[in-house]
Amino acid sequence: MGTVAVAAALGFLLLTAAGGSAGDEAREAAAVRELLVRLLGPGPAAAFSVSVERALAAESGLDTYRLSGGGVGARVRVLGSTGVAAAAGLHRYLRDFCGCHVAWSGSQLRLPQPLPVVPEELTEATPNRYRYYQNVCTQSYSFVWWDWARWEQEIDWMALNGINLALAWSGQEAIWQQVYLALGLTQTEIDEYFTGPAFLAWGRMGNLHTWSGPLPPSWHLKQVYLQHRILDRMRSFGMIPVLPAFAGHVPKALTRVFPQANITQMGRWGHFNCSYSCSFLLAPEDPLFPVVGSLFLRELTKEFGTDHIYGADTFNEMQPPSSEPSYLAAATAAVYQAMIAVDPDAVWLLQGWLFQHQPEFWGPTQVGAVLGAVPRGRLLVLDLFAESQPVYVRTASFQGQPFIWCMLHNFGGNHGLFGALESVNRGPTAARLFPNSTMVGTGMTPEGIGQNEVVYALMAELGWRKGPVADLGAWVTGFAARRYGVSHGDAEAAWRLLLRSVYNCSGEGCSGHNRSPLVRRPSLEMVTDVWYNRSDVLEAWRMLLTAAPTLASSPAFCYDLVDVTRQAVQELVSWYYEEVRTAYLNKELVPLMRAGGVLAYELLPALDKVLASDSHFLLGSWLEQARVAAVSETEARFYEQNSRYQLTLWGPEGNILDYANRQLAGLVADYYAPRWRLFTETLVESLVQGIPFQQHQFDKNAFQLEQTFVLSTKSTAPWTAPWCSSLAVPPALAYTWPCAWRPTHPRASKCTPR
Repeated sequence: MGTVAVAAALGFLLLTAAGGSAGDEAREAAAVRELLVRLLGPGPAAAFSVSVERALAAESGLDTYRLSGGGVGARVRVLGSTGVAAAAGLHRYLRDFCGCHVAWSGSQLRLPQPLPVVPEELTEATPNRYRYYQNVCTQSYSFVWWDWARWEQEIDWMALNGINLALAWSGQEAIWQQVYLALGLTQTEIDEYFTGPAFLAWGRMGNLHTWSGPLPPSWHLKQVYLQHRILDRMRSFGMIPVLPAFAGHVPKALTRVFPQANITQMGRWGHFNCSYSCSFLLAPEDPLFPVVGSLFLRELTKEFGTDHIYGADTFNEMQPPSSEPSYLAAATAAVYQAMIAVDPDAVWLLQGWLFQHQPEFWGPTQVGAVLGAVPRGRLLVLDLFAESQPVYVRTASFQGQPFIWCMLHNFGGNHGLFGALESVNRGPTAARLFPNSTMVGTGMTPEGIGQNEVVYALMAELGWRKGPVADLGAWVTGFAARRYGVSHGDAEAAWRLLLRSVYNCSGEGCSGHNRSPLVRRPSLEMVTDVWYNRSDVLEAWRMLLTAAPTLASSPAFCYDLVDVTRQAVQELVSWYYEEVRTAYLNKELVPLMRAGGVLAYELLPALDKVLASDSHFLLGSWLEQARVAAVSETEARFYEQNSRYQLTLWGPEGNILDYANRQLAGLVADYYAPRWRLFTETLVESLVQGIPFQQHQFDKNAFQLEQTFVLSTKSTAPWTAPWCSSLAVPPALAYTWPCAWRPTHPRASKCTPR
């Protein structure tokens, strides 16, 4: 066995030891039984017997479940080596034997009676140690305003999908506040340092400070309370929560208290100036580094306990002060040493995004300096974007350090049908078979959730498969049938069309970041190219409309119909934008007014109405979560403004404009549509007056609209009745399909002339 292989084996042993047991067998079994009651109700739950026995995994040491029983008068028996394994086994039974479906947008849980028999005792072991979940950014793009009820739902979803390793980063600012006060900072200095709630992810990674803050005292109290409940529930299933650790970033005010400290100011991040970025990094050799790091971890673990795995990211999207291997090794070692000073069993979970994001800086020597500075097996690397740009391939499997093959998939919480399902399907197996592979798990690391559920259903299933799904077409057909609770030819055909189009992105250019003209500040230079045939999306839309009379009672179907309609409108906006641009460049006023009028005054208002028919697509739902998290009206307005900034300007001057774009009723009507009206009117005025279009001036005018939206306190449109039950396609959608794309749906008897 080669050196790398030996190191890999050692890493596996150390990680297995670090994982340990987060709770005894009885507690974990009880947690799964309670989940079952929440999921199905006490009556149906009584038909299941759940138990946990570590001995089930004695041979492999990997999470294992066993299913048996069922039938008339017999209980279904679910046995797991951990609570998570038992929950995953339960999910397998509900999915494969009962045809049920568990999802963010609504679960389909109609159980057949009697419960199906497991014909032969079914035992399944996961091929790897870990199934990981979350990105640091998910905490801000999706979780920021959650209460315990929503967290409870998510942890149940995690357990059912076999997740056994996940971030638990709530409440850390309260601990940092204690640490900073103990170090001599004033409360004012601390308040000036923390970002607002919607931007904490980037404060935690050292990218930002101050922006959209300060944090109210009530925020700290509620987050500590939440963190205790989150940790208690995760541990009750046998999950391993990943706590935060000190990465080296400190407030500027620390230089007042310790003027001799060796602190370096970093460069700008994300088009922010140094008022909000240019963070301060404590030098690894400074005596203060272990003091700050150990003080934080000691206070954190005193408050929340520990499961010995900690996350820290020193150079996330920030170039280190030096490329010298000695510096990079020292900076890495300092973080790790501060961990083990408090917890000798500490394992460091590192997001490998830095190696992917700046490959020109992170050459083999620099990567090796970081990976070699921590004992093998004590650094667990997330290959964060492996479905598109795997790093393990060019780093010899992270030079012997264990890694988790992760699917990032989504950026900014964007809406937009997208996936690279073929790559996702085959990627984990390829990584596992890579020469001297040190892969120890699979992971889902989206920046935002609540979208493209088919992608996450596949990825979660792959965490328990030893190889790829043999036939993705058949798999997605089964997915549709389970999701809607019934097999329907048109709906299943629609999903196969989506599989071969929007969910079939391939290559390094694949990114789940929506850059459609619909959600971008308009210009004459926007790119509308896509990797798929747009007619497939429109045909899938037609098929779902055809299926609607049969499937309208399914909440998941109604959600999908709205989502595919949204995507179809997005395609139409691109088409009409091209018409607008062509007409303007050809100086054709009438075609410009016609195409621009359809886009801004018909398509977008119609889209807003469709989105308003599903509570998952309401701006009001997102803003109400923020307001409910507050304890006063002043706080509620502050939180709402945080939310509005994140979805739009992402900074005081549109610093990361529209990065976190979403297509929500209210956002379309009050943010995107006014920009498009302004753009169309500006182009018309340019032709009428014979004055060239000035993008710079338009951007200034658009910024005024964008800022007005952010500062608004206007209440948004309420939820309306589910659109799919009425089958009334808005006229603006039925009659604005371009002739070349028009489906044969009977409502589309007309089309706009080209």
